[in-house]
Amino acid sequence: MPRNLYNIKGNEALRVFEKNGGVVKSGKGDHINIKMPNGMIITIPGNKILKIGLLKAAIRKAGLTDQQFLEKLD
Repeated sequence: MPRNLYNIKGNEALRVFEKNGGVVKSGKGDHINIKMPNGMIITIPGNKILKIGLLKAAIRKAGLTDQQFLEKLD
């Protein structure tokens, strides 16, 4: 069954962003800041399941398409 963008935790998304050159910076509370090579900073909660809107916005900021994100997730 192909994976979709639902039920993805912050830590899973973090690994994909790191694979694409993101550098983890400290965040506030359980939030994590990732600085991407394009200069954008993405903030996501660490352990929670990400809401679809937040995840899609983060993927866009990282300069990826949904399909590219899912390919690197596996």
